[in-house]
Amino acid sequence: MMKASVLIVAVLTVLIATGLRWRDERVAQLAPKRPAPRGLIAGLKYKANRWVTAATLAVVATLVILGGLHWLNVWSGSTP
Repeated sequence: MMKASVLIVAVLTVLIATGLRWRDERVAQLAPKRPAPRGLIAGLKYKANRWVTAATLAVVATLVILGGLHWLNVWSGSTP
């Protein structure tokens, strides 16, 4: 179960980060022009913030999914 949850978190992190990047690009096209972050450190902070946000959302989603499956198992009475 531990390997499954780590795999789920990793996959969800990549998917959510991709979605956040797509959203940022889409908003940048529709919104008035804002200056892009300048410099190497500002760009790295921006990307790190996106990945940390994605990882946080992935962990919460994994907890909800696996916790829900656990409680469904408990309520159905088929726990070992």
